[in-house]
Amino acid sequence: MKRKVEAQLLAWKNKTASRMPLLINGARQVGKTYILRQFGAEQFKNVVYVNLETNLTVASYFNDNISPERLLRYLEASTGERIIAGETLIIFDEIQSCERALTSLKYFCEEAPEFHVAAAGSLLGVAINRQRYSFPVGKVETITLYPLDFEEYLWARGKELLCEEIRSAFARMMPLPDALHQEALELYREYLVIGGMPAAINTFLEHNSFLDVSLVQSGILDNYIADMAKYASNSDSVKIRACYNSIPAQLAKDNRKFQYFGDSIEWLNLAGVVLECHRIDHAIEPIAVHADLSAFKLYMGDVGLLTMKSGISQQTVLSGEGNTFMGAVTENYVAQQLAAKGYPLYYWESASTAELDFVLQKEGQIVGVEVKKGEHVRSRSLSVFVKAYAPAYSIRFSTKNFGEADGLKSIPLYAAFCI
Repeated sequence: MKRKVEAQLLAWKNKTASRMPLLINGARQVGKTYILRQFGAEQFKNVVYVNLETNLTVASYFNDNISPERLLRYLEASTGERIIAGETLIIFDEIQSCERALTSLKYFCEEAPEFHVAAAGSLLGVAINRQRYSFPVGKVETITLYPLDFEEYLWARGKELLCEEIRSAFARMMPLPDALHQEALELYREYLVIGGMPAAINTFLEHNSFLDVSLVQSGILDNYIADMAKYASNSDSVKIRACYNSIPAQLAKDNRKFQYFGDSIEWLNLAGVVLECHRIDHAIEPIAVHADLSAFKLYMGDVGLLTMKSGISQQTVLSGEGNTFMGAVTENYVAQQLAAKGYPLYYWESASTAELDFVLQKEGQIVGVEVKKGEHVRSRSLSVFVKAYAPAYSIRFSTKNFGEADGLKSIPLYAAFCI
């Protein structure tokens, strides 16, 4: 699958004196291992790959001296691959399971920067927080990988030309031809069911069946729960699981703020399986300093997993039928697309009288974002926000086509990746 992160990987490879070891973080099964191995196969003469969770022999090499010279010699002997600077990609997978391997990245940065070393960790944040790892601050370049966003999903479906038309319409803020608009909406609703997990997308492409997708998604959720038991104490894992299971119900409420589960939410956030959206009561640059860390919404990291876990019927989602829970699904989808673009997530609330779904700081401007599940777009919250802060422009996502009037950009939900 084509991923946007490939451009970042290539830029990292081509660095010279300033290059540091690369660390790819993200939830389990978002494609970290696949993208690194594919990148290695395409851009290097050979790849030395080690899974530190399953290959305990190699993991034991890090118990003693972790100088790069010694480690490189041992890796060559154990893998039978010659390691040549500039020609070999070294991959340490599941690095969170070996604390000393993570520490060794510091010495690769300082003593052997000519070698390309990349690491991936599914529960790195949890492991560091739990074990008090000696994290090599300032000695690694970090990338967070998310599930495929909607544009990447369209690439996987062979719809590159449709992506180009969507981006062109966005740039001009002119409507797409109705046939393309309807096709894009249909594919968007597909994505709400399938989501961006690579295994779910591959299954759909192979079998053309939404039922098979549900089985894969169920397996992913089971793996998440297994991680909770593995990386938390028995009592904590029960709370974490309860918190995770409550997300669909919390999102279905008018008051979508989590009032409890403190440590459990932190665990889920560190594991990368949820997205936190903090409240701000002043939409003034820089918005981060106005965040209320005690008030937030919690979204699932992948909208397909939310759809499956909530129990809403696939037919309801695919048909675009009116359903109250679809508002929560749509909001979760937009949160996922914004997070994948690197936007910190914030929502705005004014003395409990008005609430705006998202607020972005984009190119020095504050942008209010309203999300609607269908074509009905009447709402007073965005008007209150505009009156209070007079932004250069605002955005309303809905199923309506592109358009712009009076500082309000109407953007179809399928074009969220353009923001």
